[in-house]
Amino acid sequence: MVSGWCFVILGVLGIFLPLLPTTVFLLLASACFMRGSPRIHAWLHSHPKLGPVLDNWHQHHAISRAVKRRANLTITLSFALSIFIVPVSWVKVFLFVIAIVLLIWFNRLPVRETQCSGRGESR
Repeated sequence: MVSGWCFVILGVLGIFLPLLPTTVFLLLASACFMRGSPRIHAWLHSHPKLGPVLDNWHQHHAISRAVKRRANLTITLSFALSIFIVPVSWVKVFLFVIAIVLLIWFNRLPVRETQCSGRGESR
């Protein structure tokens, strides 16, 4: 329960802070609450702002275009900063390779826009 709430807080902060990944933390929170508290798990999935991201992933293994753009920016900036800060050359190369592999994998995830509640319009 404690871990789940910590992940919810980090996920909500990720909505406003560009370097925190919202979706990852919400998925972790959902996993924590799945067994720890089915009531909170259901609340999280029915939440008007947080639920569509979770349902999109759980039902379709897809993310929205906005999430993909934001994550690409976050991954690129955080790895660039890490590569800039690290003094060891082989670690820089290793970080660069990890960043490329991560970006390739992430950009191969399907894009599916979430549905607005009750209207059937894409966001």
